[in-house]
Amino acid sequence: MAKKLAFDKVLFTTIILLVGLGLISVFSASAAFARDQGTGLNMFLAKQSVAAVIGLVAMWILMHIDYRHYRRPQVLYPIIVGSLVLLVASLFGPELNNTRRWLFVGGLSIQPSELAKLAIIAFVAFQIERNEDRGSRDLVLPVCLLLGLMASLTLMQPDLGTAVLLCGATIFMLFLAGVGWRYFLGGALALLPALWLAVYSVPYRRQRFMSFLNPDLEPLRSGYQARQSLIAVGSGGLLGRGLGESLQKLYFLPYPHSDFIYSIISEELGLIGAVGVLLLFAVLFWRGIRAGVKAPDTFGRYLAWGIAGLITMQALIHISVALALVPTKGIPLPFISYGGSSLAVCLAGSGVLLNVSQHA
Repeated sequence: MAKKLAFDKVLFTTIILLVGLGLISVFSASAAFARDQGTGLNMFLAKQSVAAVIGLVAMWILMHIDYRHYRRPQVLYPIIVGSLVLLVASLFGPELNNTRRWLFVGGLSIQPSELAKLAIIAFVAFQIERNEDRGSRDLVLPVCLLLGLMASLTLMQPDLGTAVLLCGATIFMLFLAGVGWRYFLGGALALLPALWLAVYSVPYRRQRFMSFLNPDLEPLRSGYQARQSLIAVGSGGLLGRGLGESLQKLYFLPYPHSDFIYSIISEELGLIGAVGVLLLFAVLFWRGIRAGVKAPDTFGRYLAWGIAGLITMQALIHISVALALVPTKGIPLPFISYGGSSLAVCLAGSGVLLNVSQHA
């Protein structure tokens, strides 16, 4: 039995800083929307605060549950089945913004695809440990079957961004596990046509992609979000306009409190604030990789690497969208963007990561 150590205080502090920055940023970015609601209360901040409390409680609980319980089939497989059931149930849920991604329970909204991210990471870590002394085929086959099922259900919502994240986190873990290059090549040959079909078969995705290739093609339609985001980032300068002083959040930039919150941070806090956010995620990734390196077993190692990789990958995609480095896609910035499910699941995953850091 591994000896328990104190949890990683640097990692814990980084997570708390990100959550605190997120609450401040949501309050600032949603101020105009909250004002026009006429309730006298910023409901965006209120809901995000509730999600933060729930997530922090979940993180604290999971910090004190031995991560090795999750590799027991009687624990892992119900998590997998539950995630799949929720993904299917969301397809029959209420439609919101032409998508079916949420389930509403007791006044709270749950996004099952967020839970699927942690489920696939635990499953891949379990399969890597289970097939450690076998060939790559025994590892790749069950992983690809579950990944294909989860990604397909996510695409049906539709949610291309989360499907890409599921694939990216899985590929990251398989790469670290030393899976042969021919499997990645075969996967690329299968995924690229599917990705092309997913983009070009949906008109708004096709328009966004074409606008990404030619930003001046439709500056007031499909290219509008990227242009407004760059205006926000560029107008921040070195020190920013000041906290709460963003102009782009005044109905120029769509979804400033969620999909483009990094743009608002860059505008209000400038280059220094934007780089500061990047550094916080860099520290989180470093400490997550460090926790995996020091883990006493294979499951803990890849569980930590998968969680750290997923959070960092999601952050980089969000930031890349804000800087118009990739086509526009609604991906929340972990711990910071408005969204209760994203925040709570990120904190729950951080709790597991902190538990791994306690073992050596």
